[in-house]
Amino acid sequence: MVCFRLSPVPGSGLVVLCLILGAISSYALELNLTNSKNATCLYAKWRMNFTIGYETTSKSNKTVTISDLGNATYNGSICGDDQNGPKIEVQFGSVFSWTVNFTKEKSTYLIESISFSYDTNDSTTFPDAKKKGILTVHEPVAFRIPLNDIFRCNSMLTAEKKDVIQHYWDVHVQAFVQNGTVSTKEFLCDKDKTSTTVVPVTPTTLPSPTTTPAQKEKPEIGSYSVNNTNGTCLLATMGLQLNMTQDKVVTVINIKPNTTHFTGSCHSQTALLRLNGSNIKYLDFVFAVKNENRFYLKEVNVSMYLVNGSVFSIANNNLSYWDAPLGSSYMCNKEQTVSVSGAFQINTFYLRVQPFNVIEGKYSTAQDCSADEDNFLVPIAVGAALAGVLILVLLIYLIGLKHHHTGYEQF
Repeated sequence: MVCFRLSPVPGSGLVVLCLILGAISSYALELNLTNSKNATCLYAKWRMNFTIGYETTSKSNKTVTISDLGNATYNGSICGDDQNGPKIEVQFGSVFSWTVNFTKEKSTYLIESISFSYDTNDSTTFPDAKKKGILTVHEPVAFRIPLNDIFRCNSMLTAEKKDVIQHYWDVHVQAFVQNGTVSTKEFLCDKDKTSTTVVPVTPTTLPSPTTTPAQKEKPEIGSYSVNNTNGTCLLATMGLQLNMTQDKVVTVINIKPNTTHFTGSCHSQTALLRLNGSNIKYLDFVFAVKNENRFYLKEVNVSMYLVNGSVFSIANNNLSYWDAPLGSSYMCNKEQTVSVSGAFQINTFYLRVQPFNVIEGKYSTAQDCSADEDNFLVPIAVGAALAGVLILVLLIYLIGLKHHHTGYEQF
């Protein structure tokens, strides 16, 4: 018997045999596998995406990134028996499948191997693929976990073999669950063990959560992109500085591009850029189309670890920043602030972004943020000019009136 859920954002309660679709940026896969006695035997919750490279018939190379996993099924997942160990099998439509095998030793269980298969016969996902058929990459893992411990790795894990790169994060898994109860004792991956000691943050205690934090040096400028079956579909260049307030403590973090992973997805009406690193579980920028002719930054979601080991999470899907016409890019070289909430702001430096209609992997003509200021200043200037004219007319009238009265007195 297989019970499963596709759920948004970490921390959601388990609802068996249901499918929940969250925001485009917040998918998590969750599997609760039960035995014949309806007791949990295997539990897993995780996030992942895949990037696949392939050669075309014209001998060029293309890549496909799969991050929209809303059509997952779990056919073939088993608790295991005396002959076969537990197994997670996930299918994403008819094109992709993913398998994890577990084995058991005396006092430990192993994540034995991970396999990923994809079908290049699907011309929608792999247009003009030279090599046709079902291709599989197999990765031996042999990672040992104590029995009755749940394995946790919130940090990004990467497996790269042949033409496939697999990314995993927010991983929670326990095979051979004892007595039908998922353990609360966590066995951490190495990255999570060190993440709280290497986080490059500087906490400063302030008397009020609204007090402006101490200034920090400007962040490095990073270049990010998202690809789909047609090539590059999203471009972003920017320096990012995160400002968080929690329990009256302000934390300022500069994003370092050379240690930051980026993924995303592109659709006709929405586009996602996701950043993550050692202490950032995810930082999502979600763009949307409005009025069929403009785009803007609609949503920001963040979840990250602070220096004290606590998790800071904020989401806002009702923003309105970086507005520009479709077919163009948005640019702002000066420092800007995206206010996600009272407790979280993002300062951007030398920003340029184009989430739709990217042609040949290059930015289109930019709308500069100074144009917004010009649009704001023009009515002010016109109003000031009109006010000046009215004052001048009034003065002339008063002067003329005075001369008129003087003439009467002399007569």
